[in-house]
Amino acid sequence: MSTELPAIADLIDGEWGTPSVDLGVALEDPATGAPVARAVATATDRVERALEVAETASGRIDPAVLDAIAADLEAQLPWIAELDARATGVPIAQTTLLGPIVSGSFRLAAEQIRSGALRQEQDGVEVLRLPLGPALCLVPWNAPAPMAAHKVANALAAGCPVILKVSELAPYSSVVLAEVIAEHVPAGMFQLVQGGAKVGAQLVAASRIKAVSFTGGLAGGRSVATASAAMFRPCQLELGGNNPLVVLPDADPDVATRMAAELLTTLNGQWCRALGRLILPADRADELLDGIGKRLAALRVGPPMDPLTEFGPLVHSKHVQQLRSSLAARGSRSFGVLPEDGNYFCPTLLDGDLRDEVFGPIAGVTTYRRIEEAVALANAVPYGLEGYVCGADEQQALGVARQIRAGEVKVNGSSIMSLHLMTPRPAWGLSGLGEEGTAETLRFFTGARVVGVEGRFALHTS
Repeated sequence: MSTELPAIADLIDGEWGTPSVDLGVALEDPATGAPVARAVATATDRVERALEVAETASGRIDPAVLDAIAADLEAQLPWIAELDARATGVPIAQTTLLGPIVSGSFRLAAEQIRSGALRQEQDGVEVLRLPLGPALCLVPWNAPAPMAAHKVANALAAGCPVILKVSELAPYSSVVLAEVIAEHVPAGMFQLVQGGAKVGAQLVAASRIKAVSFTGGLAGGRSVATASAAMFRPCQLELGGNNPLVVLPDADPDVATRMAAELLTTLNGQWCRALGRLILPADRADELLDGIGKRLAALRVGPPMDPLTEFGPLVHSKHVQQLRSSLAARGSRSFGVLPEDGNYFCPTLLDGDLRDEVFGPIAGVTTYRRIEEAVALANAVPYGLEGYVCGADEQQALGVARQIRAGEVKVNGSSIMSLHLMTPRPAWGLSGLGEEGTAETLRFFTGARVVGVEGRFALHTS
């Protein structure tokens, strides 16, 4: 492990700078809670300069350039995984697993361009997908490098000048990502700014920005949508979820308890598709809760840089305090023994439903007696990002999954990955707006132009 974290930097018009605005928050080592740096932001005038540069930049990025970025990023993946683990508290084993998304996003974007994603022809009519203009990519702290890479790669492939802003709580891996990209694209086509809500608001308010892809919380998403509405500017919003796991009466207890434990603790519970609501058959609830508790208690808890750690600390002491406040006056059961120091928080199951996402290893528990009741419980909140169903009868489980109001529903699985690399990742209800899949994100950053000769196409009817 490297002892020194990289300096927090921004990149404006090809020039590196040091963000000068102190945000009044100490970044912490999640494993100890000790301060390691100050959270900082790019100054207002430099943000404005980034907007000016993006407005005048233009140019297609050749697929070979995207491949070159991917190749250079592959050499940096161990360092990127370390930086994300040290910033967020997520175990290095998990950030390493997500690493291929960073380089792979650029390879997938290149392949889409080669396969004709930006130009189609039917009956002599051309449909051209053209860049909308400067694109703003806003990335949260829980998996910063993979999410940044996914957004930026597709925006560049679309031909959009990109401004990337990552969370002030996890700024490090973005610097490595920016260093690699800057070696391959013109200065105005990619810029990095640092900061919190104020910098984000300045960028979102700018009419120069023609598309916004935002992953974050509901309040932030509403602000992006409100600022964009008057401009009729497209927004891609992924705002989290309060995701149900429906365990059917015939579920294999090993599968069900494994799913629940993994969904509660992957990324230390700090992910938008984590378990928020555990829905159990009433006559099996005690058995299943006992099995889940045993799995949670057996997790190897420790610092994120230990390759054997399965559950680590949360990103910041303030986040731990927020989660503790959310448990006030609620019956709950916590599992495991935690280190005395650091930003650790026990996986916790609440008695009764959880109405809103808490973004941590906490889930509410409810029970049902009829399948119809389980489906109603799963659909009882206004979110709709992810759902999970566990059942031995796969066809019955699929039937239940089809009734759950969510963008993606997994049957008998709890992986952090999507069901398929090329399927959309939709967000329903308060979970967001639009679809953030491999093909959908590229398409989001473009607008269509249809070109053809009048009269060449005729509709023949019998």
